[in-house]
Amino acid sequence: MIVAKLTESLNSKKAELSNRLAAIENDFKKGRSQDFAEQGSECENDQVLDEIHQQTLNEIAQINDALKLLENEQYGVCTQCGQQISEQRLLALPQTHLCINCAP
Repeated sequence: MIVAKLTESLNSKKAELSNRLAAIENDFKKGRSQDFAEQGSECENDQVLDEIHQQTLNEIAQINDALKLLENEQYGVCTQCGQQISEQRLLALPQTHLCINCAP
């Protein structure tokens, strides 16, 4: 059934993102180098990691929302127009809550 496949896909992606999140958070916990030049490089790296961290948190939130919709049997309905989201779109982007017509 497609619901089982989508649930598995969402849970798999959530686990992958959780692992990424843990790695980023571990990297943030590392201390800074004593070398001034190296600190500049580390600062730039921290900015990039912070952006990836935020994107990862957002993706996890979207996946959690999709899993709640699955539990409530409201999954696959566009939250903007109320139309069914195509199966192909759900398979490609299982965390989506918008149909192709409402997507930005």
